[in-house]
Amino acid sequence: MKILVINCGSSSLKYQLIDMKNENALAKGLVERIGIEGSILTQKVNGEKYIIEQPMKDHKDAIKLVLDALVDKEHGVISDMSEISAVGHRVVHGGEKYAKSVLIDDEVMKSLEDCIKLAPLHNPPNIIGINACKSLMPNTPMVAVFDTAFHQTIPEYAYIYPIPYDLYKKHGIRKYGFHGTSHRYVSQVAAEMMGKDIKDLKIITCHLGNGASICAVDGGKSVETSMGFTPLEGIAMGTRSGSIDPAIITFLMKELNLSIDEVNNLINKKSGVYGISGLSSDFRDIEMAAEEGKHRSQLALDVFHYKVKRFIGSYAAVMGGVDCVVFTAGLGENAPLSRSEICNGLEFLGIKIDEKKNNEGRGFAKVISTEDSKVKVFVIPTDEELMIARDTKIIVEA
Repeated sequence: MKILVINCGSSSLKYQLIDMKNENALAKGLVERIGIEGSILTQKVNGEKYIIEQPMKDHKDAIKLVLDALVDKEHGVISDMSEISAVGHRVVHGGEKYAKSVLIDDEVMKSLEDCIKLAPLHNPPNIIGINACKSLMPNTPMVAVFDTAFHQTIPEYAYIYPIPYDLYKKHGIRKYGFHGTSHRYVSQVAAEMMGKDIKDLKIITCHLGNGASICAVDGGKSVETSMGFTPLEGIAMGTRSGSIDPAIITFLMKELNLSIDEVNNLINKKSGVYGISGLSSDFRDIEMAAEEGKHRSQLALDVFHYKVKRFIGSYAAVMGGVDCVVFTAGLGENAPLSRSEICNGLEFLGIKIDEKKNNEGRGFAKVISTEDSKVKVFVIPTDEELMIARDTKIIVEA
C-alpha cells in the first residue's frame, strides 16, 4: 500500500509518498508560493532534486502538479495514480468531536468548516487541500489526521479555563493543544527505545521549533500540554509570546491605541525570542549573537530555556513523576546547547545529561542522559508524515 500524505498551508504544500510495506518515503516534496508569482515545486527522490517552476493559481493546480511529478517518467516513483491507495491529510483543528483520525466524508467536512473559527489560519487551507484531492482523485479514500486529537484525553479540570463556563459551552473556549501527532509519535518511539510498554511510562515530550509545545504523556495518553485554545499559549517561541498576563493585551490597546488586529499581530509575529532579542526568530542567529556578548540575545535564550524547564518540572508534578524526557523538532533535535541549558538544574528530578552524547551527531534517535540518570533523556527526530500514513493505513484497511 502506498499512501500520499498532504500538509497544506495557506500558500504552500508539503507532501510525501510512503510505501507502507517498509514505511519507506519514496518521494518528499514542497510546493511554495501557491497563488503567488514565482510558484515552485521541489521533489526529492533518493536525494536527487526535481524542480518545476510554473504558475499555480490555487491548491488544485498545486496538487495536480504533485501528482504529475510522482508519475513523471524520468523523475517520478510510480507508474500511475492508481498506485496511490489513500491520501492522509494533516488537519490542524478537529475541535472536541475528534479524538482520533477519521475517514473523510461529508459530515467530517462540515465539522472542519465549523472549526474554522477556532483555527482561522490553518483549517481553511487544510479544507482546500482535501477538496482539491477529492476533485482530482474522487475514488481514492481520504483520511483526516488532527493535530488536536491526541490531546482529547486531557482531563476536564486541565482543559477548562477559569472564565464563565457558558463561554466554553457556547463558544468552545477551552484548551485544545497542538502538535499532537508529533507528541504521539516521539512518545511511542521513546517507549520502544526503553523496551517498555508505553502504558507503564510517564513521558514529557518537548516539541521545540519556531512553534513549540510541551506535553505530559501518562500511560500513552496526553494529560497536559502547553499550547491551549490557540497555538499562542505556553512557552516563548520564535515570534509568539507564549503565556503572558492577559491584562497586557488591554493595557497595550489603551496605551498604544492598538486595534485588535494590531495587538494580535504583535503577540503572534513580533514577540517571543524575536521580540526579546530584536534580532531574529532563528535560534542559530540568536546563539551566535549571544556568543558575541549581545545581552538581549542571551536574555532571549535564557527566557526560552527557563520557560521549557518550568513546564518540565510542572508536568513531572502533574504525573507524579517522570520516566523520560524527549526533545524533538527543529530546535529540539539540533540544538545541544539548548538541551543542556534546559536540563541543567533538573538533577533533583533524576535528570543527568551526558554532554558528549548530547553533542554527538544529529538526524537520528539517541539517548543523551548518563548511565546513572534515573530519568532517560532522548533526542528523537519527529515524523508526523509517517504517523499520518500509519493512521491512514489502519483506517482504510478497516
